Amino acid sequence: MSSVEHRLKELDIVLPPSQPPLANYVSCVRSGNLIFTSGAGCFVDGQPLYTGRLGRDLSVEQGYEAAQVTALHLLSVIKAEIGSLDRVERIVKMLGLVSSADDFYEQPQVINGASDLLVQIFGEKGKHARSALGTSVLPMNLPVEIELIAEVKADEE
Repeated sequence: MSSVEHRLKELDIVLPPSQPPLANYVSCVRSGNLIFTSGAGCFVDGQPLYTGRLGRDLSVEQGYEAAQVTALHLLSVIKAEIGSLDRVERIVKMLGLVSSADDFYEQPQVINGASDLLVQIFGEKGKHARSALGTSVLPMNLPVEIELIAEVKADEE
């Protein structure tokens, strides 16, 4: 068992199956040793875990959970692309969008759900640069959308 898979098992985490894109794009693109994911949301069994805006329809705790679920989906996308999460050298950058009520200012606390999870799974390799932004709406009324950039080990020749 790989070290990342072992860590997932210790944390009692099961990665969801990688889902196909919802429109005319791909889930990720590899350029050299970097993987750029498309934006993803908090889907469980093909359905949104939550919908609505933070600060109006959802609590920070629900947003935090939505960010965690989204991060797991992105890890599934990366794993499908490279075969094993042990090939991740580091999580480089995260962009987190939070659908927010006009007076909601806790976007960083919501996106911490994804950041905290990545550090739990990857340790130091999971620490990343990050932006956490508020927006008025997201597709399908999702509360969170996240993109990742990950550095991966070079393909062996």
